[in-house]
Amino acid sequence: MVLPIVFYGNPILRKKCLDVDFSSFNRKEEINQLIRNMFETIHKVKGIGLAAPQVGNSIRLFIVETPYYLNKGQNIRNYKEVFINAKILKIHGKEYKFNEGCLSIPGIMGFIKRKSHVKIEYYDQNWKKQKKNLTGICARVVLHEYDHIEGKLFIDYFPSKKKKIIEKKLSKLSEKIYL
Repeated sequence: MVLPIVFYGNPILRKKCLDVDFSSFNRKEEINQLIRNMFETIHKVKGIGLAAPQVGNSIRLFIVETPYYLNKGQNIRNYKEVFINAKILKIHGKEYKFNEGCLSIPGIMGFIKRKSHVKIEYYDQNWKKQKKNLTGICARVVLHEYDHIEGKLFIDYFPSKKKKIIEKKLSKLSEKIYL
């Protein structure tokens, strides 16, 4: 089932999310259904990542599915992963700019500086603990989605001049949730 996307202005996007408690079987099934719905949602809207707060759930869960990219001579084909209760262990590498956008802030794009590598620990969709080192576009998408579960948005990285320019658009988006 395609889920409605939460837009800028909804307070859930600014909350630090709670860990997923998957101690009961019913909770695991509920989370697995949410994950299936989140993948269906990003396929429908042609996104490459989605965090649970973007669909109204204040839990530490996000998904990533990047299509084919060519990254410094390295082919990355359809990187697909589920991140539950993720914790970033290390962000490193060369900082570079990339034009980012967000499903929760449609119509706004901006060049954001992020480091090129991330080491992350998380539970996967099979509830197995994982540690991964990611680079390039995969690292960037993970960092973007991780920000969501920390209550941070990509526009927070904008310089004040750019924030001033997008103020009206943000205000209109914010109004949408209260209509």
